[in-house]
Amino acid sequence: MEPLPRTTRPEGTRPFHALGADDVLRQFGSGLSGLDETEARLRLERYGRNELAPAQRRGPLRRLIGQFNNILLYVMMGAAVVTASLEHWLDTGVLLAAIVINAIIGFIQEGKAETALDAIRTMLAPHALVIRGGRRYEIKAAALVPGDVVVLNPGDRVPADLRLIAAKELRIDEAALTGESLPVDKSVAPVPNNATPADQSCMAFSGTVCVQGQASGVIVATGATTELGQINRMLAGIQRAATPLIQQINKFSYWLALVILALGALTFLFGTLVRDLPPSDMFMMVVAMVASAIPEGLPVVLTVTLALGVQRMARQKAVVRRLAAVETLGSVTVICTDKTGTLTRNEMTVERIVCAGRVVEVSGVGYMPAGAFFVDGRQIGAGSDPVLAQAIRAGVLCNDAALRKADEHWFVEGDPTEGALLVLGHKAGLTPDALSSAWPRVDSLPFESVNRYMATHHVGPDERPWIFAKGAPERILELCDSQSDLAGTAALDVDYWRRMATDLAARGLRLLAIAEKPAEPDGPLMADADLGGHFTMLALVGIVDLPREEAIRSVRDCHAAGISVKMITGDHADTARAIGAQLSIGMGKPSLTGSEIALMDTGTLQRVVSDVDIFARASPEHKLRLVQALQLNGHTVAMTGDGVNDAPALKRADVGVAMGLKGTEAAKDAADLILADDNFATIVVAVREGRAVYDNVKKFMLFMLPTNGGEALLIIAALIFGLTLPLTAVQVLWINMATASTLGLALAFEPAERNIMRRRPRPPAASLFPLFFVWRIVYVSFLMMGVALALFLWEIDNGASLSAARTMAVNTVVFSEMFYLICSRYITESVLSLEGLTGNRYVLFAIAASIVLQVLYTHASFMQRIFGSSSLSPMDWSKVIAASFLVFLAAELEKAVVRGIQERDPVLLPSKGIP
Repeated sequence: MEPLPRTTRPEGTRPFHALGADDVLRQFGSGLSGLDETEARLRLERYGRNELAPAQRRGPLRRLIGQFNNILLYVMMGAAVVTASLEHWLDTGVLLAAIVINAIIGFIQEGKAETALDAIRTMLAPHALVIRGGRRYEIKAAALVPGDVVVLNPGDRVPADLRLIAAKELRIDEAALTGESLPVDKSVAPVPNNATPADQSCMAFSGTVCVQGQASGVIVATGATTELGQINRMLAGIQRAATPLIQQINKFSYWLALVILALGALTFLFGTLVRDLPPSDMFMMVVAMVASAIPEGLPVVLTVTLALGVQRMARQKAVVRRLAAVETLGSVTVICTDKTGTLTRNEMTVERIVCAGRVVEVSGVGYMPAGAFFVDGRQIGAGSDPVLAQAIRAGVLCNDAALRKADEHWFVEGDPTEGALLVLGHKAGLTPDALSSAWPRVDSLPFESVNRYMATHHVGPDERPWIFAKGAPERILELCDSQSDLAGTAALDVDYWRRMATDLAARGLRLLAIAEKPAEPDGPLMADADLGGHFTMLALVGIVDLPREEAIRSVRDCHAAGISVKMITGDHADTARAIGAQLSIGMGKPSLTGSEIALMDTGTLQRVVSDVDIFARASPEHKLRLVQALQLNGHTVAMTGDGVNDAPALKRADVGVAMGLKGTEAAKDAADLILADDNFATIVVAVREGRAVYDNVKKFMLFMLPTNGGEALLIIAALIFGLTLPLTAVQVLWINMATASTLGLALAFEPAERNIMRRRPRPPAASLFPLFFVWRIVYVSFLMMGVALALFLWEIDNGASLSAARTMAVNTVVFSEMFYLICSRYITESVLSLEGLTGNRYVLFAIAASIVLQVLYTHASFMQRIFGSSSLSPMDWSKVIAASFLVFLAAELEKAVVRGIQERDPVLLPSKGIP
């Protein structure tokens, strides 16, 4: 999607972030005193209000009517008309209920999806502090115009896209827009032309939040032309595609309806023209046969199966917002995931400490204050290494964060990297409270982006003054002229520290250097001059947001299941590659950055996207393009995200997955699935459930089609061979009513099979019915037809009445379906085990209910009057059960043959597509 033209930037000029602040002010005809009111009113008329226009929506009635525009629902409505014309009101009621339930669910979910645009609009600031005519005052943010000068203070939401013209210690939380996990330091210095939004340090973007410092900036874009506005535009232009299963079922239903109608017409013509049967009788028989063959139970089972999947996922902390997404998860071939908080814990952890002459490794993960220290694999006590203890003590004292515990959960208030130093202190037995008492703080210099260090002044236990400093390694090294080692104090080895800093950075670690000097400020308050030198270098600290242990396992499970995992993050490429290596993502493969993606056309990106698993510094447009490129390559894509910048990609993906804990409302409303625990492992659980849903739908269809086919073949065979019809029209409808609502529905409750995550994903274009399934349907259909017709003819030949023979035929068909229902629990595996025979209690309940119905059908006098049935003797019942049991044995024998073929010749009959 092309970006929206920037109407505020003259064509052919450099982007605002590449220009100096004075140049941008001149370009807008503005200055430090801002615009005057007259010019502001003129610009408001020219550029419009600083707000996002509401999306055009269909009214509630149109949305409700649109839910019925579905081939499957057309088939169901046709079946409802047929059953109503025959006055079979129970069938009609079930069909209409399924139609209404499907429509209501679709109506509600569509309404929820539209709120994603509302969620983005709520991110706009309601008010802003503007400078006009040299005077500061607060106005509604919607009245801001390009060229206005806006003032930012801590806690302010940025009201429009600003080019900063003055900034002091400004840090902005851009996580919702760029995906950057930590607040970003801002300055007024221009950056290169091709810098991505995440690297435009001289810009402040609409919807982001100022967390520290003060600044002023000139507005360069408002409303729809802001970065936030472009995301809103992308989101509004994205249409959801139908899920793979719904597409397949729509196509299947269309062709099945044509086949059923054609078969009905041929049967009618054959019966009336060839067999000279009365047209009225044949019409009723064909209507009954057509009604029984239409898969009206499919939408009910599909809805119930999806709903059960939703319940199971909810118990695993995956909240489904769109019902059809449950099934789509089962066909996912690629998962595009954020890094921070999803694959990682979003808890910074000190992993390595470099002292002079040695490297100390630290165990423990996250903010839990438990761990140990190791040198060359040997555990040491922090107190046994005086330099290590000095460094940890300095890191705890030169610190403004706080470590808290609530409900057995540890968390940090303040900067996460400072929190990691506090956790390190706890591991060494140096708690902040104890150190603060022994080393009281006198004064401090807060971190400034210009200096890139923080310093504190303390009084030691011996009343000596000390200054501790921590910050960027290159800045701290400039302050040092010595280093502390086990032998005492030595001259600073700059090359050693730079070499070790490079090594830690290559491991994807964030670096802090810690130093100290026994001195006090020259004046009553600390100043930058007090840090002029003579510090002693203590240590380099390597901090990382470690991967979740369960995420490592889940990525491995994804690879075993044939699912590719791609990391798309706003972090730097080195950090992303280091975390990817620990997760086995992108090993031995190149990575791409957002700026490189921007230079690729669609065709190039489509060619390379499958070979790259790590994408760093990605913008919203890049994420959307990556999803589209993967889909063009035939992949079914699940996309995770938490920020408003992720909303377009979440909506465009086949399954959008939002974070429940740290996710913005815009991301949640655009997503199909919300992770209540922000955990990648939960996605894998959801994929497993999605595969189970698809399995259960296919099991139902493999059960339903042969049973319906057996009934139709029973009638057709009798007509072809000139036999007495073994079933009447009303008896055909009874079989359909008694089994469709009881037996088949039990398969919706089937648990996932053990090998479900060892299969490859089904290709999105794969047929709903491969040749193997077609064979199974034909085979079982003829089995059921054969045993029922054989028993019917046997009874007629032995002098049984026509009503008794037909009653036995009806019972044989229904009991055959009961036995075949048990077989259908596993598609190729044998059910001849305790688990196979009794593992799904709903199957047993359904069989018991069907038995009760058949006893009533056979022996209740009112049922005999309605359906023309007659009572059966115990011997007759034994014949029915024996004949039906033959279907069970023959079906299990066929499975054994199939398994043998798979083992001997996997090319002829591959098992990867068959449960």
